Amino acid sequence: MRHAGVRGRAGLVVLAAVLAACVLAGCGSSTPSTAGSAALTAQRVPSARGACGARAGRPVRPRHVVWIVMENQAYSSVIGSHSAPYLNGLAAACGVATNFTAEAHPSLPNYLAMTSGSTQGVTDDNGPGSHRIGGPSIFSQLGTRWQALDESMPRACTLADSGRYAVRHNPATYYTGIRGPCRSQDVPLRGAQATAAFTFVTPNLCHDMHSCPIQDGDSWLASWLPRLLATSGYRSGSTVVFITWDEDDGAARQHIPTLVISPDTRPGTRSATAFDHYALLATTEDLLGVPRLGAAAQATSMSAAFGLG
Repeated sequence: MRHAGVRGRAGLVVLAAVLAACVLAGCGSSTPSTAGSAALTAQRVPSARGACGARAGRPVRPRHVVWIVMENQAYSSVIGSHSAPYLNGLAAACGVATNFTAEAHPSLPNYLAMTSGSTQGVTDDNGPGSHRIGGPSIFSQLGTRWQALDESMPRACTLADSGRYAVRHNPATYYTGIRGPCRSQDVPLRGAQATAAFTFVTPNLCHDMHSCPIQDGDSWLASWLPRLLATSGYRSGSTVVFITWDEDDGAARQHIPTLVISPDTRPGTRSATAFDHYALLATTEDLLGVPRLGAAAQATSMSAAFGLG
């Protein structure tokens, strides 16, 4: 009995030591320590250095324009935020429109404004069945020269919500005049190629920062965008990437982040010119050689401010 008691006490001592070590090391914790998280984040965030300003000589007029449209964040929530290390690296390495505003609340009117030059009188987020837009858009202007890449969309040109895919964030589905091309040019996001003249990229509801924290969207961009920036089409200077948001977090001012990324954009470029989604549309239409639609006709181009040829 004495030996059994000694063994029992020894076992308890060992168990206590193991438990103490686990507490110190964070064993069993559902989240790593702050220091551990910071270290992992630092290791996983790719550098944006060299993403812009890397091409020598006179600026080349881009022949390919890529929009990545994020969701529901004010400028101050992203620019300067520790939750968005990759985006802030891009902001330092490329260009930022510091006085960029959206047009409306909720989401859908902004998507229509940026692609047609008008909110089309829409004031809600209803689907294409409720809003059949028959007028022109940048999609109809470009014919076969556009593509829409939608993360988590189950099949081409899906006209209803599905899981983390929100149809209101896929504006091409609302224009009835392009319903045929939509079935072949509005497709699920796979890879990071942007070979069309105009590419509209829609992350899913988590990765666009709509339903998940800012860091989730930042991490998604950090995993997807560097692959695009490594392509020969981008490095040659023929591609410009705009990252914008549909609207802010509900404030009246609608001040949103917008980044401009191209090999001819000087690192650290900042423009305080008043731009909006109509300016983004005007810039894209000018670069691709099509007429300006709606309110884009009076908008200020972003090309001069960001060295876009």
